[in-house]
Amino acid sequence: MQVFVRGLRLALEVFGGLLLVLLTALVTAAAAIRYFGAGLSWYDEVAPILLAWVTYFGAALVALQRGHLGFDNVVRRLPPSWRMAAFVTAETLTITFFLALAWGGVRLFSVISGERLMSVDWFPSAVAQSVIPIASVLFVVAELVTLPAAWKKLNSPSDLVETADHLT
Repeated sequence: MQVFVRGLRLALEVFGGLLLVLLTALVTAAAAIRYFGAGLSWYDEVAPILLAWVTYFGAALVALQRGHLGFDNVVRRLPPSWRMAAFVTAETLTITFFLALAWGGVRLFSVISGERLMSVDWFPSAVAQSVIPIASVLFVVAELVTLPAAWKKLNSPSDLVETADHLT
């Protein structure tokens, strides 16, 4: 399992990094070209798509690292049975949401089939929107493969540090 997690992390880091470099290069080039009085006709359509891809794949990477905002300190202070119930509820809701998002993304394909971007007419809209189901499934996979470690951490002896102790 660890090999799979490391491979998925590496793939998400490399792909997300490439997307980020591409977006940065595009924004820089477009700004420079606009500075000289010209413009890229396709920039306003392509840059937001790249930003969405960076955001979705970045979210999947953060999920793999269990780095999203949560209430771990609050949950870990609950009695054991409530703690487990809160964890299971949160995980169930998160996974259900992303599965529904993936399903909605797949359903979107039937609505936009045959459509292409306006300014880059050779590029199918379905490819641009495929980030929704792909990254949503990757998010669910990230949640599932890190679930055992998160469960173990939840049930480990509390290593919480009281904020008030640092203030005195």
